[in-house]
Amino acid sequence: MPVLENGSQGDDVKRLQQMLKDKGFYGGQVNGSFGPDTEAAVRAFQTSKHLDADGMAGVMTKAALGIIVPPGPDVTASVTAAMVMTMMHDTSRANVTVHLANVLAALRAQALGDRWMVLMALATIYAETGQFAPIPEGISRFNTSPDGEPFDLYDGRVGLGNHGKPDGATFKGRGFVQVTGRNNYAKYSAPAGEDLVANPDRALDSVIASKILASYMKDHETAIRVASAEHELEDLRRIVNGGINGIDMFSTAYTKGEPLIP
Repeated sequence: MPVLENGSQGDDVKRLQQMLKDKGFYGGQVNGSFGPDTEAAVRAFQTSKHLDADGMAGVMTKAALGIIVPPGPDVTASVTAAMVMTMMHDTSRANVTVHLANVLAALRAQALGDRWMVLMALATIYAETGQFAPIPEGISRFNTSPDGEPFDLYDGRVGLGNHGKPDGATFKGRGFVQVTGRNNYAKYSAPAGEDLVANPDRALDSVIASKILASYMKDHETAIRVASAEHELEDLRRIVNGGINGIDMFSTAYTKGEPLIP
């Protein structure tokens, strides 16, 4: 189901129109023709979900509508360190040997052990860490002011739930995905089985970092499945990164893994 926009035709448009109608955003005919009325309905729905109201039904809009792409069979028992090293030849074999089993176990526990989710998890770890290990966030211009203390730009970030100094440094990014901010450390404490607010460095533990990754993916499962089905690798990267930083590493690992992961 590709991006649908003004001028698109066919059964995919019919399904889109019906879903918009069911949710009260579309009052026109379900005729498979994407015209101005359908575009207006898409924009209204996007606005209601705080999405970019561009009038085009891409991955995030379809995921928000609740388009379901069913999972495939669990493949985690077939995924080996050798496969992972083929996907990311310049990563650390020692780290893959240590951490892969924990990552796969966490995915299984969240019912995310199918091919698409395994590819997403492994490619994400590569793009986020490079060396297949939970890592702390590094100092950059995005988190530290010129001549400021490390991570001071996070200290007062209300959206992160931080209360001021030293929350920026205390709740900096950690893990396979960079869980950041007091709110997120609190959110992922339960699935991690650890009080991460009291013990934030525990987010660097292999088992806990794997559980956080799997829980994050579970929270975004619908969008990941839609993007995977459409092979929209940039959208998959945006789900974690918010942009496409690291897309080259992500795409390399993902595409190399496609013929390997059963």
